[in-house]
Amino acid sequence: MLCFMLSAITLMTSSTADLRAEGRTARIVGLGAASCKQFNGDVALNPMVRRDYLAWAQGFMSGIILSRPPGVDEGLDLNPATFDLVTQLRFLEDHCARNEALDFSEAVEALYKRLRLEGKT
Repeated sequence: MLCFMLSAITLMTSSTADLRAEGRTARIVGLGAASCKQFNGDVALNPMVRRDYLAWAQGFMSGIILSRPPGVDEGLDLNPATFDLVTQLRFLEDHCARNEALDFSEAVEALYKRLRLEGKT
């Protein structure tokens, strides 16, 4: 019986590790799959596309919230009055201007972390 329980625990631990590893290799799709350099270029050519990138970012951050364990980031406001959508767009533009080699999704993750801090003030 002890051997069976140890095997089950090992299998569960292995499965959890596989899921984490699988999550890291997930492929980002859509407009936000661009690099920061591409984002910067797109915005320079057509400033109206900023809205599309921001909409993608909001959806991506909503997905992050949904993937969090219970009790983590519950009630996080993705559009707080103290850090509105225009401010969020400026954050993304500034972040990508300083970090062109990053993927746009990484800039959005940085924005998410910033919004987490905003919720604590």
